Amino acid sequence: MSTLPACPKCQSAYTYEDGAMLVCPECGHEWSAAGAEPVATDEVRVVRDAVGNVLQDGDTVTVIKDLKIKGSSSVVKVGTKVKNIRLADGDHDIDCKIDGVGAMGLKSEFVKKV
Repeated sequence: MSTLPACPKCQSAYTYEDGAMLVCPECGHEWSAAGAEPVATDEVRVVRDAVGNVLQDGDTVTVIKDLKIKGSSSVVKVGTKVKNIRLADGDHDIDCKIDGVGAMGLKSEFVKKV
C-alpha cells in the first residue's frame, strides 16, 4: 500500500487519488500527483481593516459600526477605541479587550486603524 502525501493546504492525512490528481476531502484542495512533492510555503497572512490599512499586533483601532454582543443586551458603540489588538486566526481575526465590556473577538471589516 502506497502512502500519499498530506494536503499542502491544510496538512490533512486523508488525501486520496482521483485520476492524475490528489484530493483533500477536508478542505477540497486538489493538486497534481505527477508533480514533485509540494514545497511548503510560509504564507504571511495579511489582515486589513475596513478601509484597506494593514493591521498588526499592538495597533489601536476604532469600531465603525454598532456591534451587538452575542448573548448579551450590550452594544459596542461606533467610535469605541480599542487599544493593543492581537491578530488571531479564525472567523474573528482580532482579539482585544474593550473597556466596560471585557475580552472579545472582532472582525477586521468592522474596525478602522487610528
